[in-house]
Amino acid sequence: MSHSLGIAIESLVAVLLMLTIGYCMLLNSRLKRLKADEHSLKATIGELITATEIAERAIGGLKHTVRDVNENLGNQLTSAAQMSQQLKNQLAEGDNVVRRLTRIAIAARPASAPEPAVPAVSAAKAVAAAAQAFSDRKRSDGLAA
Repeated sequence: MSHSLGIAIESLVAVLLMLTIGYCMLLNSRLKRLKADEHSLKATIGELITATEIAERAIGGLKHTVRDVNENLGNQLTSAAQMSQQLKNQLAEGDNVVRRLTRIAIAARPASAPEPAVPAVSAAKAVAAAAQAFSDRKRSDGLAA
């Protein structure tokens, strides 16, 4: 009996060793897959870091471009405001010149001539309309009369 008990115990130990070897083989294959996944993950992280660096450089370039555009636009707006003020001043001066010319023309008319009715349009607008009409008129050779 002691001999069969020894064989049973030895058989049980052999079965347990075989199960342990099988489990170790299973763990080994899982560890190999985990290592492969680790290498793949490291490669993905490296690509992500590279893409992040490229994006950061692109964002820096865009910020620089926006700053330049903003400065340029500010300069152009300032220039446009100055030009607008100059045009307002020139229009006012032109209006004054037209008023003076109107007074001179009225003073130069003979006293017996009836005065024409002056429309409610400003003198500057009237001069602009006359200039437009003058430029629209064509000579026979194609030049403005």
